[in-house]
Amino acid sequence: MLTFDDKKFEEKTLSREEIFHGKIFHVVRDIVSLPDDQTSFRELVFHNGGTAIAPVHEGKMVLVGQYRKALEKFIFEIPAGKLEEGEEKDPQAAALRELEEETGYLAADLVEISAFYGTPGFSSEKTYVYFSSNLTKVEHPRAADDGEFLEQIEVTLAEAKAMIETEQIADAKTIMAIWYWEMQQLKSEVERHA
Repeated sequence: MLTFDDKKFEEKTLSREEIFHGKIFHVVRDIVSLPDDQTSFRELVFHNGGTAIAPVHEGKMVLVGQYRKALEKFIFEIPAGKLEEGEEKDPQAAALRELEEETGYLAADLVEISAFYGTPGFSSEKTYVYFSSNLTKVEHPRAADDGEFLEQIEVTLAEAKAMIETEQIADAKTIMAIWYWEMQQLKSEVERHA
């Protein structure tokens, strides 16, 4: 790990103006003091974070498709959702909840792929991404969220990679999960031939 004096880069908040406070995130505008003693502003989005799970069932990844208004298009993603108030301490449980709500599956074991900040230049949203290939179909799954309209599909690795090329899969968490899945398959092949 690199060690250096990161405090010399700190931007101190001089004032904060609340711009918007919504159900999912809130937006502020900060006036900050820069390391060279000049001032500037930062527009920031504060978000509880998200969780996602890459479920693989019988050699195929389970994806859910939905219309994403911010993109004005329909895309496929791994099951995911925002962390509800209080779930920040247990994003794994939230991932399992989202998996059941969106696909009707339960996962027996999870591996954390990564936790990442998608756009740290302006957003505090941290997304936790998990992987599981040990799934069981639930007879009576939890209901999906109100206003959520999903299409579920199962794809092979080759199909998933082709969907990335055509931007049917276009979000970072899903692309990351597919790369992880591919690395796991390559690792298994190497171990079989060793």
